[in-house]
Amino acid sequence: MMEERSNLMHMMKLSIKVLLQSALSLGRSLDADHAPLQQFFVVMEHCLKHGLKVKKSFIGQNKSFFGPLELVEKLCPEASDIATSVRNLPELKTAVGRGRAWLYLALMQKTLADYLKVLVDNKHLLSEFYEPEALMMQEEGVVIVGLLVGLNVLDANLCLKGEDLDSQVGVIDFSLYLKDVQDPDGGREHERITDVLDQKNYVEELNRHLSCTVGDLQTKIDGLEKMNSKLQEELSAATDRICSLQEEQQQLREQNELIRERSEKSVEITKQDTRVELETYKQTRQGLDEMYSDVWKQLKEEEKVRRELEKELELQIGMKTEMEIAMKLLEKDTHEKQDTLVALRQQLEEVKAINLQMFHKAQNAESSLQQKNEAIASFEGKTNQVLSTMKQMEERLQHSERARQGAEERSHKLQQELGGRVSALQLQLSQLHEQCSSLEKELKSEKEQRQALQQELQHEKDTSSLLRTELQQVQGLKKELLELQEEKTELQKVCDEQEQALQEMGLHLSQSKLKMEDIKEVNKALKGHTWLKDDEATHCKQCEKEFSISRRKHHCRNCGHIFCNTCSGSELALPSYPKPVRVCDSCHTLLLHRCSSTAS
Repeated sequence: MMEERSNLMHMMKLSIKVLLQSALSLGRSLDADHAPLQQFFVVMEHCLKHGLKVKKSFIGQNKSFFGPLELVEKLCPEASDIATSVRNLPELKTAVGRGRAWLYLALMQKTLADYLKVLVDNKHLLSEFYEPEALMMQEEGVVIVGLLVGLNVLDANLCLKGEDLDSQVGVIDFSLYLKDVQDPDGGREHERITDVLDQKNYVEELNRHLSCTVGDLQTKIDGLEKMNSKLQEELSAATDRICSLQEEQQQLREQNELIRERSEKSVEITKQDTRVELETYKQTRQGLDEMYSDVWKQLKEEEKVRRELEKELELQIGMKTEMEIAMKLLEKDTHEKQDTLVALRQQLEEVKAINLQMFHKAQNAESSLQQKNEAIASFEGKTNQVLSTMKQMEERLQHSERARQGAEERSHKLQQELGGRVSALQLQLSQLHEQCSSLEKELKSEKEQRQALQQELQHEKDTSSLLRTELQQVQGLKKELLELQEEKTELQKVCDEQEQALQEMGLHLSQSKLKMEDIKEVNKALKGHTWLKDDEATHCKQCEKEFSISRRKHHCRNCGHIFCNTCSGSELALPSYPKPVRVCDSCHTLLLHRCSSTAS
């Protein structure tokens, strides 16, 4: 962990240095396509990911650096704009993409160093996300925050729309930092230029702040002058009003004296009138007392009639309220079951989408496996061909060496046997020397060919090692495929269970709908029928026999009509009544027929 921290800190220094140098050469405004800027974001992402704790969830392991960056919103309320804009981007679907977008926006606002300093200062909150030996928990984090302050000189113009931040691969490109060492004088000049530009930017920022404060003060002064002029105008208006009010007060005093004199005169006249009215009232009161006694008797009789009517009304209202409560309960049950059905359907669609994604991933892995196997087979064929050519070249070499040895032996024998034929032999020797030189040239060319073949062999061995590593990766992918297939089977089981639950819910819903229709029909029937009064019926509705002391009146609780005891002897449990109540014969047969049809 120590080595990783030091390496990341060195890489951060290099990336910031290269970014500043390229910005000075090209201009201080940078775009998203600028390679050093892209590499800076990659190195920054590696620094934030160092020592992150793995969080396990239902889908799998989650290791993203967006969690610590969300803490900045709680610690600094100014960072809420960045967090809300990142969350509102519809193109970002993963936590990694949101973290990258957050870094882009913070760099554009020149607040990246400030926000990361707030995080580093609150290490007790970072301990939830990072391990104790992580880069952000150690002193290297403070050093990196100090290095990021230099980036406030740059102006970054980054467009987040249209960029796929979720699927970008964060790999550090070391080719940007492996360059030839430049002259020290040029570096000093660059440093001087950067210092001058930094001072210029600092002075410009101070001027901006001062101009803003001067503008604010001027607006405040203008506002105070306007307020002063308004207050003076109000003062003059108030003095005018006071004068007019004093004049009105004098007029009102004079009117008040006149009204007092008139009121005293009117009081004397009213006293005389009241005396006359008292005498007439005493005379009329006696006649009113007699009228009151007659009206009181009539009121008592009407109150008795009203009480009877109120009792009947209460019965009907109770029946109606019970019906309404039952209807509301059934409607609630149906709404709840419909909501559960919708939720279960949504879960089913999500599970189907996950299955499709897993299936596509499996197909892609199988196709890449087949391509890699074909490449391995082609490379093995090439290696076999190269080996066969090597063997042929070695055989040629051995043959040429044998021919040379035989020629040398023959020359020795000829020197011993034929001493007199030196001139002829010298000619032959010269020819042999020429042949030897030609053979040596051939040998040299064959050796060069052999070296080239050895280099090709080495290259093919490297490619074969790379293919073996890819094979190992493919095997890992196969294992992941098997795990994904197991997860798919589990999800299919869950789907089957949810479909069974949906079917059961559908059955319950159909039953409840049938009950609702029955209650609605009963409600319609009750609304259509009126409750007849005892005084209105003199004969039975069915047999049309006259009522008497022996043949008493009975109400049917379903239709509301009046029947005799023989025509309304049966009882049935109605929806509005929990216990069985009296029903006429025609309603009894109709309700029994309806119950049998719903049961079938």
